[in-house]
Amino acid sequence: MRFAYILFLTCLVIPSVSGQVMEEVNPPENIKSVIFKGPTEDQFPVIQLGESMTLEFDDLLANEQDYYYKIVHCDYDWTPSQLLKSQYLSGADNQRIIDYENSYTTLQPYSNYRLSIPNENVRLTVSGNFVLEIYNSYGDLQFSRRFVVYRNAVSVAGTVKRSRDFNFINTKQVVQFNINTAGFNVVNPKKEVKVAIIQNHQWSTALYNIKPQFTIGTELVYKYNEETSFFGGNEYLNFDTKDLRSPTFAISRIEMSDVYHHYLFTNEYRFDQEYTYFPDINGDFVVRTLQGEDVSREAEYSKVHFSLPYTDLIGLDDVYVIGKFNNYGLTDENKMIFNEETGKFEATLLMKQGFYNYKYVIQREDGTIEPNVVSGNFHFTENNYLILVYYRDFGDMYDSIIGIGSTNSQNISN
Repeated sequence: MRFAYILFLTCLVIPSVSGQVMEEVNPPENIKSVIFKGPTEDQFPVIQLGESMTLEFDDLLANEQDYYYKIVHCDYDWTPSQLLKSQYLSGADNQRIIDYENSYTTLQPYSNYRLSIPNENVRLTVSGNFVLEIYNSYGDLQFSRRFVVYRNAVSVAGTVKRSRDFNFINTKQVVQFNINTAGFNVVNPKKEVKVAIIQNHQWSTALYNIKPQFTIGTELVYKYNEETSFFGGNEYLNFDTKDLRSPTFAISRIEMSDVYHHYLFTNEYRFDQEYTYFPDINGDFVVRTLQGEDVSREAEYSKVHFSLPYTDLIGLDDVYVIGKFNNYGLTDENKMIFNEETGKFEATLLMKQGFYNYKYVIQREDGTIEPNVVSGNFHFTENNYLILVYYRDFGDMYDSIIGIGSTNSQNISN
């Protein structure tokens, strides 16, 4: 009886632990080039229920370590849902990743791991928010990534407008959209339906808890101005190391020692310049090489050198180089160091061959992050917006995703 009482108390404690928000955890320095995508080329898995997604990463220790994966279902606010694993998975997770190979003829050795879901061991059975967690053989969490699974029950149509606020008319973009629920019974849309709006596949700037402004028949209308606005930012900077030995427009010189070193031209501050359109991939990266056919195993790692002139605008604040390649994380590894001899902020990152988007962000002494001080904000900037529609009926145990929509600011209008 005493054992049963202790077990009961233990179960009571679980919700307070599981109620924590599931943030993405970035990997240790030995794990690089995390690629996680669904059927599209965007490294942001948004899959329809039943579709496949793939995770790929490199371990620079190159000792064929064992890695395991777990899948956690979450509610709208990214806290673990009340569902049991058997209610959102068919089969079992916590399986070892068995698809891996060592690099071939590379100066930097590494082991490349690949995981596809669904697979012979597990498949997903419900829609909603999910977190994929990767553990080592000691049970230590190495990194995690969010993904979403949807079903097509409603349709979403969106557009991007300039801000009507004169203070932000040249710097902000406003996402307006309609949700057509025809064929899907929604009784109380303000309580049953929730949305999330994501700019360029970055969860850190997503907007939540936006109620429909009004309804017209089966349509929920969201024609807000301030509530659904984003700063436009600027086009990402980029470089390409697919050819190890040939400098491109962004690379000033190449040196060879333990590995190849690619020195980028010093970047400029663009906040006070005129906007110039330059095609980017909205912060993403693509691993590619001219030195081999198997990109996953034959692409080299090189040390890429970034630099930015010092200015009083930054002062003693911290500057970071970010992009999808490091999941926009602010870590010691991608923090820039001031070089008194050159008068520049500098950083050196070990990166796999390929085409990369990147930008500089500032973290103020009070912890505030300012993403566009260096690059500037422009309403012209080409940005992609993803709209996720969540649904939870009275009595449901979790938030499902019943539709998605996307729009782009390339055709922004007044």
